[in-house]
Amino acid sequence: MTEIQAFLLGLIQGLTEFLPVSSSGHLEIGHTLLNIQDKNNLLFVLTVHVATVLSTLVVFRKDIMVLLKDLMAFEWNESTKYIAKLLFSSVPIIIVGLLFREKIESFFTGNLFFVGCMLIFTACLLALTQFVKKSDGKITFFKALIIGIAQTMATMPGISRSGATIATGLLLKAKKEDVARFSFLMVLIPILGAAVVDIMSGELNSAEVELLPLLIGFISAFISGLLACSWMIKIVKQGKLIYFAIYCALIGLIAIFAA
Repeated sequence: MTEIQAFLLGLIQGLTEFLPVSSSGHLEIGHTLLNIQDKNNLLFVLTVHVATVLSTLVVFRKDIMVLLKDLMAFEWNESTKYIAKLLFSSVPIIIVGLLFREKIESFFTGNLFFVGCMLIFTACLLALTQFVKKSDGKITFFKALIIGIAQTMATMPGISRSGATIATGLLLKAKKEDVARFSFLMVLIPILGAAVVDIMSGELNSAEVELLPLLIGFISAFISGLLACSWMIKIVKQGKLIYFAIYCALIGLIAIFAA
């Protein structure tokens, strides 16, 4: 992997992790367009994902500090309830990740037709939010579980994680600001958990990416992730997801016809 390829893939990961257009789908398309053969290099994928996690921590640093401070009080307060909901929402993807990891990885083979179909599915999901007239409810444990199931669907390349979770939250009529915040915080648990599993399993030992491309990919993903995360919060508040629905539909159709 060259430095330019690492920069572009990091940029794609950082932007599309938070924007509802599917980071996995765009990375698959990016690998195909850039003719990158080592697309399954776990170390690079892990590096850019950690970069986007770090950007999430930076954007929501104040919220996270409040949650941790209240957690240390060892009381069943609003913060501990919120953390419990985040953990509860992660149960579906943890189960699927542990039981069906090899099956999920088998979908990441550069199949543009499949990616295109999933992008169109994402477009439909985002478009449905236009019919939600009022969304001011709270995120309950039940809603957290449903949003968590939506996150699990996004293990398929082409289904946007942020798009699926935010759209599901809005369809459940949860408050826009709360849905965006919950969507971005809930991803920390599975990504960090997957990173720990990969490190402990020793799968990173076969990594072949050099240090400079890794560093460039990390910086690119981190900076673009900061911008995209902050931007997406504003977009959700304004309810302008329909533009991303149109984008996903167009890219999906292009991927299908290019397959």
